[in-house]
Formats: sequence, C-alpha cells, structure tokens
Amino acid sequence: MLQNKKEIDLIINKYAGKKGFLIPLLQEVQDIERYLSKDVMRYVAEKTNTKLAEIYGVATFYSMFRLRPQGENIIRVCKGTACHVSGANSIASAVREYLNLSGDEDTTADGKFTVMEVACLGCCSLAPVIMINDDTHGKLTASSVTKLLAKYKK
Repeated sequence: MLQNKKEIDLIINKYAGKKGFLIPLLQEVQDIERYLSKDVMRYVAEKTNTKLAEIYGVATFYSMFRLRPQGENIIRVCKGTACHVSGANSIASAVREYLNLSGDEDTTADGKFTVMEVACLGCCSLAPVIMINDDTHGKLTASSVTKLLAKYKK
C-alpha cells in the first residue's frame, strides 16, 4: 500500500517523456517514502512503463537508494583515511553498540536512527567524525560519541 500516492504521481508526471528520468525520479520518490519498497518500485514501473527489473537494478546498484525503511535520524560514520587512522572503527562500534544494532541491521527497532558508514565527510581535520542529520561532530572517542547519541535520543 502506498502512503503518498498523490505525491508520487506528481513526481512521475514531472518526469513523463524525459530521457534519463529514472534516477532523479527514484530519488524524489525515496525522499517522500524514505525508502524504495517493493510496492513503490512496482507502482513506478507500471506508471512509467519501465520494466520492474530495470528499476530494481538501478535501486540496488546505487548506494544512495534504500530498500529498507530509514530511521528518522541519519547517522553517517566517516570511514575515510583520516578518520580510519584516528579510530573510526571504534566510533562505529560504539554507535552500533549504543543503538543495539547487530549484524547487518542499520536501523533501530524504534525507527529513530539509521547508521550509515560513508567514505568521507570532508572534515579530515576533525577526525574521527560523524554526522547526525545535518550536524557534524568531530574529535570523537567511543565514550564521547555515546554521550552525544544520548542527547539525540531525547
């Protein structure tokens, strides 16, 4: 069941007849839905006369697309070289432990947080760095990152 069918229809109509429409269309749909569910991909395929396999191929090829629900708050853990050598792995472990995420889970059970490891946040002088939504936090330790997350949990 689509929650935002009217908005999705507007996006589809915006791109009707345009070449190279699929990636920007899926980005806009994901912005509304917060991820690309099977129902959403089927609907877009039907409405745009595009093969579902093509839509699924694009959605699984590009890392910007999510096939699972995304949390309300996005935590990006930088794994770039500067952060890596400054302890990014311990930061990532502390974040995952604090949020009780195991295995390949990336979103908390309550839907409040999604954790993503990213190649670089462009803040090398602040390493190790995480970004929570649009806020950048640097010079972190495993201890300080858990205190930071406690503030966001409130």
